[in-house]
Formats: sequence, C-alpha cells, structure tokens
Amino acid sequence: MIKSEPVLFERFEVIPALDLKGGKCVQLVQGDPMRVRISIDDPLEVASLWEEDGARILHIIDLDGAIHGERINASIVGDVVSTTKLEVQIGGGIRTVEDAITLLDMGATRVILSTMLFDNPTMVEALIGEVGGEAVMGALDAREGRVSIKGWTKDTNTSPEDAGIQIEEMGIRSVLFTNIEREGLLDGVNVKPTKQLVKVLSIPVVAAGGVSTVGDLLALREAGASSAVVGSALYTGAMSLKEAMRVLSE
Repeated sequence: MIKSEPVLFERFEVIPALDLKGGKCVQLVQGDPMRVRISIDDPLEVASLWEEDGARILHIIDLDGAIHGERINASIVGDVVSTTKLEVQIGGGIRTVEDAITLLDMGATRVILSTMLFDNPTMVEALIGEVGGEAVMGALDAREGRVSIKGWTKDTNTSPEDAGIQIEEMGIRSVLFTNIEREGLLDGVNVKPTKQLVKVLSIPVVAAGGVSTVGDLLALREAGASSAVVGSALYTGAMSLKEAMRVLSE
C-alpha cells in the first residue's frame, strides 16, 4: 500500500539525500564506497532533523542494496516512514517487482529504478501495471553523456535523452537525473545535461549531482528541473536547508 498519493513536484523542492550503508547514514564521493565523506550512526535522527527543517520529501538510497544486492537497511526505511510524515522515494538494488512492492508496502511513496529499466523493461511494465506510474521513478545516472547502471559500475552506450524517452513511454511519471561526474564533489552543477533532458521529456525531471549552493538550485530550476536532490552540501554545512527553501520561495 502506498503511504500517500504522490505529489509529483508541483513546486521546486529541495530534497535531502539519506544514503544508507551498513545501517548508517553516509555520504560518498562519486558513489565510491571506499570514499566516505560523512558517516552518521542514527539515520532516523537525521531524517527527523530534515523534516524539522522543512523538508517534505526524503531521498533514500540503499547503497548495500545497490552494491551488494542485500536489503539489510529495510528496517531503517520502515522506521522513517512510520515515524515521520516525509514522502519517501527510495532506490538502490531494486531488481524485482516483489522487492519494489515490498518497499511501497512499507510506506515508501516512490521506488527508484535504474538497472531494472535496462535489464528487464517487461518487469518494469508489470510493476507499473501493479502500482501505477506515479509510484515509480526512473533513474538516469550519466557519465560523459552515457547512462551508467549496476551501481555506477557499468557504462552503457545509451544517452540520457534516449533513455529518458524510453522511460516516459513505459508509463513512468518522473525521472531522477544524476550527473555522476559532479556527484559528491561540491564543485557545483553542470546545468547543460539537465536542460537537454528536460527539453525532450514532458514528465518531471529531478536533478542531482554536485549541488553545493543555493545558486546551483536556482540554476537548475531555471533549466527546467522540477526539484533537486542535495546531499553533501547539507551534511557538511555548505548549504542550509532552511535558507535554501527561503530563497526558493521568494
């Protein structure tokens, strides 16, 4: 059962990232599990703090699921959805319809699919038939103009634009676009690829990768992104969630 009817980004939102690894909240540099920038023991406390600061949506990535195919952080996800009012979108190693439905039944609002989109599109269509396209987000992780899958360990020959069109045709109602080359570096965003993807799609595009200032958020909004996921900038204190939301509301 879906926790609530998804609000598909009616306004530009700052979406805090909560990456889970070994039961902890972590922030990695460019998705490398050996390059941990931040490690916090209590993910639920972190989620509650983001909610207190005004977040409406929380972006959870189960890194153990993505890297090892193990859903060892499931209880944390359950705690977040049961103790907060946050709309939760979750990804990381979702490879089957059953796994996706289990996460939705736990209270997640959206499941984020990546590898499954390319390895088994028929299964994705079956999932959409079960839960609806609003409950599914397609993840496009790009490096040097090509989509990367399997936890960013395998690059495909497909461009984000072509993959995005295929995702929209499947019936998926939102896309997460991550610029891997900027992810976790706090070097700012490259707006151009996000803008190119927005141009070819009619569904919301949520941007991620490199957001380090409120100016980056404003640039992404100007480029047509529907919202943005922010990780390291919030955890290191380079950006204040409250201040970012204040500026965006002006």
